[in-house]
Amino acid sequence: MSSSVFNMSNDLRGVKGAWQGGPCPKCGDDMPANVVHCMTCRALLNSELTEDSVEIPAYIPLPEIQEMQTAKARGHFVRCGGCQEELRINRKYVGATVQCRHCDHGFEYDGNVERVALYATCPHCSTEIRASAQFVGQNVACRFCQGPLKLQD
Repeated sequence: MSSSVFNMSNDLRGVKGAWQGGPCPKCGDDMPANVVHCMTCRALLNSELTEDSVEIPAYIPLPEIQEMQTAKARGHFVRCGGCQEELRINRKYVGATVQCRHCDHGFEYDGNVERVALYATCPHCSTEIRASAQFVGQNVACRFCQGPLKLQD
């Protein structure tokens, strides 16, 4: 036993109600200092305590901690320069000329196009999520499973 643990147990011996160690009054088995119940027969070791005075806290299960995952954008929702309709465009078309299905307006799908939102797959629940472009690079939670995500463009 290290000296710091030994010194600590000596300090606790002066605490009112602390078990000094020794044989259990009920079964006679030797018990270490500072325990409340005998490890063999579960009898209270301190005569100052009663069964009602020792409260056992309620069991509260902790929520499972999920690991932060990165959700990479599979595509974007953009505004058409002709009719201002919102279009869903896969990221594989970045750098290509695309055409609006509403007004047939053609435009270059690049960094100059106004991106309203992105869509990605949640790595926790595999559900497709839509997130505003303002949340790119931030830590957010999936709206379906509450899994922590970092959105990446």
